Amino acid sequence: MTLMSKLAHFVHARFIWLLLGSYLVAAFFPSIGLSARSVSLGTISLPMMMLGFLLFNAGLGVDLGSLRKLRHEPMTLLLGLFANMTIPIAYIALVMVTMKMWHNPDEVQNILVGLALVASMPIAGSSTAWSQNSNGNMALSLGLVLGSTFLSPVATPVALHAVGFMTTGDYSSDLHELAGSQTGWFLLVSVILPSVAGIVVRQMLGTKRAKASKAKLKLVNSAILLFLNYTNASVSLPQAIASPDLDFLAVTLGISATLCIVAFFAGWAISRARKCDLPDQTALMFGLGMNNNGTGLVLASMALADHPQVLLPIIFYNLVQHLIAGTVDHLMFCRRTEEVSDGNLNSIIVSKSNADREIHVTEDIEHRSGELQAGGR
Repeated sequence: MTLMSKLAHFVHARFIWLLLGSYLVAAFFPSIGLSARSVSLGTISLPMMMLGFLLFNAGLGVDLGSLRKLRHEPMTLLLGLFANMTIPIAYIALVMVTMKMWHNPDEVQNILVGLALVASMPIAGSSTAWSQNSNGNMALSLGLVLGSTFLSPVATPVALHAVGFMTTGDYSSDLHELAGSQTGWFLLVSVILPSVAGIVVRQMLGTKRAKASKAKLKLVNSAILLFLNYTNASVSLPQAIASPDLDFLAVTLGISATLCIVAFFAGWAISRARKCDLPDQTALMFGLGMNNNGTGLVLASMALADHPQVLLPIIFYNLVQHLIAGTVDHLMFCRRTEEVSDGNLNSIIVSKSNADREIHVTEDIEHRSGELQAGGR
């Protein structure tokens, strides 16, 4: 393993702590992040450029050849994409109904808008890395990411409009406005084009050369992702720390975490209903549970700067999804270890049984040979 690969592995293993650290820095030292947000190249801001690079990198890791495996059995992929678009919206509707008695209606609106941005985003490219680490079906995992990404110009406005009808006042009009042409342009520039460019460049480079640069790109990817989260969190976290509203923070964390758990569970439920094998189950769980919240944070911080608290559900979901992904990965690892142990135990039992059988056969042959010799005498 090269030094770059070791460093990339070191960062990946501790990424959740680095992510927490980036949020802490944003909460107490937001000035650099706020300054970075004002940097732009024409109409394209620095956060959009960073997001574009992340998705270009994700496209660079896509092996289109593996997607051909989905042609024979597309139903699992289609069910996964349908669930990814509908279950979060149904959950938000449930939150709207259950939170009607909350003492601060404005806080409820912030939560609903934040969840809308989580629900409307495509599946995170990082879900493929988690799926790969857990021996998931990479063809299905990539299919979920690409399918949700290319559907986003349609699915994202639909989701935003749907939640727009659940919210009230300025929040409702902001969501409906966000679902208009502004979001289509944003998704085209910062999501679709970089993803397609990455896929095209991979085909030009070839699989071998693309894989050779994987460790370096992973390090750069991690650095940009951390800085992007820092710049976006700089808008809302300082205010949350300066005047903490503990009940709002607690309920926002609880609602965001529950949505993430429901999404992971939906992947498991679909796999059970379809009687999928473990690799398919793994890909579905990570795919449905992990959203591209980097895109959501950039979009929210640009279009909803007058409502900084809407970023909190996105930030919490981003943290929770990695924690749950790590937990699922650990459980999958334990399950694989048990299966290997059981397999080894069965092999030992079978080997011992075969050895005993061979001993009995040998003894029987020797006994019969002795009887024949005695009879000959």
